[in-house]
Amino acid sequence: MSTVLQHTINGLTLGTIYALMALGYSMVYGVLYFINFAHGDVAMVGAYLWVVVLMGKMGLPSGLAILLSLILTAFIGIMIDRIVYVPLRRAPRLAMIISSLGVSMILSTGAEVVFGVFQQPVPAIIPNKIFRFGGAVMNLHHLIILLVSLVLMVGLQLLVYRTKMGVALRAVSFSRETAGVMGIDTDKVTSFAFGLGSLLGAVAAIMVGIYYGSIYPTMGATIGIKAFTAAVVGGIGNIPGAMLGGLLLGVLESLAGAYISSGYRNAIAFSALVIVLLFRPFGLLGSTGRGVDRA
Repeated sequence: MSTVLQHTINGLTLGTIYALMALGYSMVYGVLYFINFAHGDVAMVGAYLWVVVLMGKMGLPSGLAILLSLILTAFIGIMIDRIVYVPLRRAPRLAMIISSLGVSMILSTGAEVVFGVFQQPVPAIIPNKIFRFGGAVMNLHHLIILLVSLVLMVGLQLLVYRTKMGVALRAVSFSRETAGVMGIDTDKVTSFAFGLGSLLGAVAAIMVGIYYGSIYPTMGATIGIKAFTAAVVGGIGNIPGAMLGGLLLGVLESLAGAYISSGYRNAIAFSALVIVLLFRPFGLLGSTGRGVDRA
C-alpha cells in the first residue's frame, strides 16, 4: 500500500506540472480556437532564462531570477502573438497552426545553438528535506511543487470568474465578434491570454528543472505533447479539465512505470487516455462549445 501511495505522490507531482502547461494551451485555445504548438518551447526558453542567463551569467539570486524569467517569458509569448499570429488572424486556421510549428522549431533550434545541445544542470535551490508518512516519502521539492501548482490553479480560477479581465476572457471565448461590438478590446484580451499562458508554462518548465535537476533544449516538445494530451483529455479550453487531465496523465504514467514497465510508461499512459477519448471525444469535462471555462 505504501508503494502505491509513493507512486501516486510522484504521479501527482508530475501531473500538476503537466496541468500548468496544459492550462496555457487551454487559455489560448479558449480565445482563438487555435492550438499553439510553440507553447512548450516558449516555456523551455523561460527555464533557460532562469538557469543560464539570470542566475548563471548575471548572478542574480534564484527567487529574483525566477520572477524576472516569468515576466520575460510572458513578454516573449505576447510578442510571438503580435509578430506571428496577429497578421494571420483572418487567414485559414491551418496557416496559424503551421506557423506555430515553425516558431517551435525556431525556438528549440535556437536554444541548441545558443545554449548547446547537452543538458544544463539546475542548481539545488530547495533543501533536501524529507517527510515520511504512511510508509511513503515526500521531498520538500515535491511539496513545494504541489503547493505552488495548487495556488496558481486556484488563482487562475478566481481570475477567470471574479475579475473584469476574466469576464472579458469568457466573453471573447464565446464570441470574439460580439465581444468586440460590446467594447471589449479583443486584441488586448488575446495578448493577456498568451502572456498568462506563457507564464504558466514557464512555471511548469522551471518545476521540471527543479524536479529532475536539469533542463535541455527539446524539453518543451517533450512536456508540451504530454500537456497538450492532458488538455484534450480534460476538455480543451476547459480550465478544470486541463487540471484533471494533467493529474490523470501524471498518475497513470507513474503507476504504469512502476507496475508494468518503465520503458513503456508513456505508451501505456497514452493508450489509457486514448481509450478515455473513445468514450468521451470532447474530453472528461469538455463539450462541443468553446470557451475558457466551458464544462
